[in-house]
Amino acid sequence: MKGYNVAVVGATGAVGTKMIETLEARKFPVAQLRALASERSKGKALRVRGDLLAVEELKADSFKGIEIALFSAGAKISRKFAPLAVKAGAIVVDNSSAFRMEKDVPLIVPEVNRYALKDHRGIIANPNCSTIQMVLVLGPLHQRAKIKRVVVTTYQSVSGTGLLAMVELREQSLATLEDREIKKKVYPYEIAFNLLPHIGEFLSNGYTQEEMKMINETRKILGDEGINVTATTVRVPIFIGHSEAVNIELEEELTPKEAREILGEAPGVIVMDDPDRNLYPYPRMAAGKDEVFVGRIRKDSTVPHGLDLFIVADNLRKGAALNAIQIAEELIKE
Repeated sequence: MKGYNVAVVGATGAVGTKMIETLEARKFPVAQLRALASERSKGKALRVRGDLLAVEELKADSFKGIEIALFSAGAKISRKFAPLAVKAGAIVVDNSSAFRMEKDVPLIVPEVNRYALKDHRGIIANPNCSTIQMVLVLGPLHQRAKIKRVVVTTYQSVSGTGLLAMVELREQSLATLEDREIKKKVYPYEIAFNLLPHIGEFLSNGYTQEEMKMINETRKILGDEGINVTATTVRVPIFIGHSEAVNIELEEELTPKEAREILGEAPGVIVMDDPDRNLYPYPRMAAGKDEVFVGRIRKDSTVPHGLDLFIVADNLRKGAALNAIQIAEELIKE
């Protein structure tokens, strides 16, 4: 099998390191791997396939000879360097929000809309972590009985913010238990033993950036601008794993039993739904796993053709790194 020259931008971050781990775990055919990060990370060593790989500083000429560039360093970096990578001959899979809503950039969850990959012009967008796990479940249901409306409330772990947020949660938790002063650097209020209904900046319409990402990205991925979506996104004191309470209204009847059967056959989805045995998904069990888990599937009798679901996934894996690698795998198939 042909090997590919791959670059990971943001290689020392929470998602970047997971991308490198995922490349190795899935035996992606890498001929050469280039780990790129900011100047302060230059020279750090990452262990890859038993060897040490030196981190290089991200520069304009970093993409010479690179065929696939995986970006996870934020929108500002992506806007500056992704076009340079494309110009150098690479295909970019970008994990930031920089290009997601551009018309000529496919927004891809392979199990749901891999067909849209054919329209790429060098840049492919990886959706928001909370959107990915939701559409992986909604996609098969939408194909069977068209979805009219989605109401979602998320419970998102601090790893979605990054490594510094994970450190902050740990330090604040210890300080609280030891009755010491709580120090805040990442979030405006303490996150330990708390909930913050605030992910991303607040916009003029009252929603946050994260909420609008879920609204707009869901429509684009499912290929249906007519779906009404509303979201409330909440940061919770959990290290890894996003959870979502999702209510959907469909155009035709779909029983909970039928929904379980459809989702039981959906790629990348595991149904955990047996209340009599206390069987349902929760973030601790999803951490470290590639699949998206769904349970608490029940009829909503307040609207015609309504269902309630609870969806959980590891936001660093399927919500970011894994989905990006799966996109790269689809690319090399062609």
